[in-house]
Amino acid sequence: MTLETSKHSYLYSFKYDIHHTELSKLESRQLFGKEADGKVLFSDRKIDPSISPFIKGRLDIILSAHSYAALLEKVKIENIRVEGFNVDYLILDGDSTHFTERRTKQNDIGHCIEGEPDFENPTITYALGISENVWYFGILEKHQIGWHEHKKKPCSFSNSINMDIAKTLVSIASKGIKTNTLLDGCCGVGTAMLEACFSGFNIEGCDINYKAVKHSRENLEYYNYTAKVHCSDIKELDQQYDAVIIDLPYNLYSYSDDSIITNIIESAAKLSERVIIVSILDIESKINKLGLEVADFCTVDKKGKSKFTRSIWVCEREG
Repeated sequence: MTLETSKHSYLYSFKYDIHHTELSKLESRQLFGKEADGKVLFSDRKIDPSISPFIKGRLDIILSAHSYAALLEKVKIENIRVEGFNVDYLILDGDSTHFTERRTKQNDIGHCIEGEPDFENPTITYALGISENVWYFGILEKHQIGWHEHKKKPCSFSNSINMDIAKTLVSIASKGIKTNTLLDGCCGVGTAMLEACFSGFNIEGCDINYKAVKHSRENLEYYNYTAKVHCSDIKELDQQYDAVIIDLPYNLYSYSDDSIITNIIESAAKLSERVIIVSILDIESKINKLGLEVADFCTVDKKGKSKFTRSIWVCEREG
C-alpha cells in the first residue's frame, strides 16, 4: 500500500471537555510541536493514542482524495486482501454526516476489501473520514480505555491530581517516547505512576512521606505494575532521568514551605534537563531563579466543592 495525496502520514482525532482545552493544547505542543486544528491534527510523528487522555485515535493514512467517489476508486485499486478486518467511520471535527450514510460508506469500503470481516475481534481496523473537504482512508489505532480502571485504585488522597492530568503529565514529560526514563518526584499515592505503567513507560517514584509511599506501592501492586518507589527526600537521589514530574505538596497531607519547594525544584533540576512542575501557587519567578527556563505553560481548574487552579510549567535546565 502506498501513501497518496495526503501531505502527512498520520491523522489524529481528539476528544476533551472545554475545561481541558488548554491542557490538551499544551500536550499537543509537546508531542507534535503544534496545536490541533479544532480536534484534528495531521503529523508525520507516530504517537500511541493511549498515552493521552485526549487522543481518540490515530489514522495511519493510506489514501486521500477530494471526493468520496474518488477515494472509493482508490481503495478498489489498492486490491486489499486481508482476513478478519473491520471498517470504522472516523467522525472528525466538523463532519455532520448522518449515521445511516456513515454506515453505507463503511459497507462500501468493506466490499472493496477481499476477505472475511470480523466485527468483534478484528485483526486490523480500517477507517475512513472527512476533514476540510478531503476524504481519508487508512488503518485505525484506537485509544485503549483500560486505564479507566485506575478509578478503582484502593488508595487515594482527595487533593490528588485526577487521572486525566496525571496521564497528560506523563505524555508531556516523555514527549511520547517510550524509552525515556521518568521520575515522579512527589509521587503521593502514585496516580501518575499508574498512568505511566499502563502506557508502558519506565518510571520511578519518590516521596518523603512513608504513608504516601506505602499507598503508592499498594496501588501499583493492585494492578500488577512493577515500578520502584523511593521513600526518601528527592535530594538523596543521584540517578539521571530523561524527565522529572513534580506535583508540589499542597501543605495538606504533606507539610510545605518556601524552603521545601526550593529544595524539591533544585533537586529535580539536578536529576534531569527536563522538569514538569505542577503547583497551586504562582512560582514562575522561583523556577527561573533555580536554574530552569519555562518552555511552556498552562493552567487547569479543579471543579467541585472547592475550586482552585493548578499551573503546569514545562521547564528545561539552563545551559
